[in-house]
Amino acid sequence: MSIDAMPEWLTSLEEEEINFIKKFILLSGSLKDVAKLYHVTYPTVRLRLDRLIQKIQISEDTTSDPFISLIKRLAVNDKLDIDTAKIILSEYRKKGV
Repeated sequence: MSIDAMPEWLTSLEEEEINFIKKFILLSGSLKDVAKLYHVTYPTVRLRLDRLIQKIQISEDTTSDPFISLIKRLAVNDKLDIDTAKIILSEYRKKGV
């Protein structure tokens, strides 16, 4: 597959995130086995997977509003906590900007 044919969400992932997905697939999607592999708890693996899902969803987001996209990206990349991001977006949408 050429780089041009790769989905945008895949190109937005860090190398370690891609490795995590690869290991997850090779372990048949078993979060328990992934936790053992990384020597972490199941909830830690679940949280990491949830963040990856959010990151992919954001990269697939077709919103044309750059402010909303920015806030979502900051939240997924742990630059802004999720609750604060929700408040900011809620207030922004109320103003109808």
